[in-house]
Amino acid sequence: MTQRWKNTLKQLTSYKSALVGIGILAFLIMLSVYTVVTIPYDQAVMLWRGGEDVTLDNPRQAQPSWVNFFSSKKMPETIILDSRKGGAGAIKVTVPGERISIIRIDFSFNYEYDDFPSEINLFSYAKYNQSRPFITIYWTKPNSQQIKLRETVISADERYYMSNDNKLSEYLTEYLSSRIGKEIGYEIPPEVALFATEDDSILGRDTATPLKGKYKMTIETLLFEPNADVDAKLLVYGKVYGLAGTDHLRRDLRIGILWGAPIAISFGILAAVSISVIQMVIAAVSAWYGKFADTLLQKTTEFMMILPFLPILILVSIFYKISIWVLLLVVVGLSIFGSGVKTYRAMFLQVKELPYIEAAQAYGARGPRIIFRYMIPKILPTIIPSLVLSVSGFVFLEAALAILGLGDPIAPTWGKIINDAFTEGALYKGHYYWVLEPSVLLVFTALGFALLGFALDKIFNPKLREM
Repeated sequence: MTQRWKNTLKQLTSYKSALVGIGILAFLIMLSVYTVVTIPYDQAVMLWRGGEDVTLDNPRQAQPSWVNFFSSKKMPETIILDSRKGGAGAIKVTVPGERISIIRIDFSFNYEYDDFPSEINLFSYAKYNQSRPFITIYWTKPNSQQIKLRETVISADERYYMSNDNKLSEYLTEYLSSRIGKEIGYEIPPEVALFATEDDSILGRDTATPLKGKYKMTIETLLFEPNADVDAKLLVYGKVYGLAGTDHLRRDLRIGILWGAPIAISFGILAAVSISVIQMVIAAVSAWYGKFADTLLQKTTEFMMILPFLPILILVSIFYKISIWVLLLVVVGLSIFGSGVKTYRAMFLQVKELPYIEAAQAYGARGPRIIFRYMIPKILPTIIPSLVLSVSGFVFLEAALAILGLGDPIAPTWGKIINDAFTEGALYKGHYYWVLEPSVLLVFTALGFALLGFALDKIFNPKLREM
């Protein structure tokens, strides 16, 4: 048996298609192992479904960072400055007083990108007993122009979404109109106004250009209690992020892309192996014992074959929001009495008449031993090609259910990413990466199993071997 498998492996390596398929599957397996080790499933689910508090530092619907390598226009990356962490770009100075203390926080950064940020947010964290701190926010551009953005009292955890501040947008539009001496005919978003070059280019929505150089945000805080304190975090969101980009919920698509590999491969392999093994056992029992057992198993198979598999699976997924592993059990349960039972039974009826089966009966071997020791191993090599080829079908089945919104609502899978992209109109908005990344990996996975399966079919079916 060992020599036979060695010969099979030697023949397999002689086919270029098999080597390509093995290479693809090896890459996917290594990717899966890396994912499971570096990002445990619980952590991945938390990052995928953690909500705004987990993903708020990420830009919304940002392209992958590698697009900058292929574009003449350098897209901005996210800039995060936090006074709690310090660093060269975040300086905090406290001036204590008898009744009123002053804290000055300076955020400074260089902006050398060819496009505007997607959003700007400022989060403040205050500690006080009764009297809330009073802050004044200034913005200084590379041309040394300083703009007062806001004066207000803040609470313990204040979130200022500058890009959503309509009053700030109106104020900045009027400010820029006065700077260039011409009326601007549209309301400029803060993330554009704060970075725009102050010339006639700002008159058009599509002609405005960012002013490159060093920017500074200054936060002056008045504290009215001796033990009060204030920190702040500035987020200038970019338009590119990470290896895979982000979606409409600011989630890093890298999580879904990476975890899609182990989920897809394990689902496909477990489904294919489970169904094939169970069908073989049913077919062997039916062929060996015959009579009532054969009639019962074959009638059950015929009944299950006329049931609509996909509609039943869709109904189960709609009425019961099941996990992906429960979905796997449902798929296996609906498939074990499939057409494969008929095919395997025909093969076992031939094996049953072979001389070595009669010899096994002669020395007293019972039915279970004959089935599992002699009959199943005889046809096992011939079903390996079809088993490998069927894996891609189950991978696509899981993805298709997720795309229809019927998959596991928690698991980060390729199908779920495509479903979210379709729901949010990703292609209409030009976010092609959102659809292409999981789609290419799905095709890549199917191609790997297909190339390996076709090569195995040529090895185990001599009629298909290349001359």
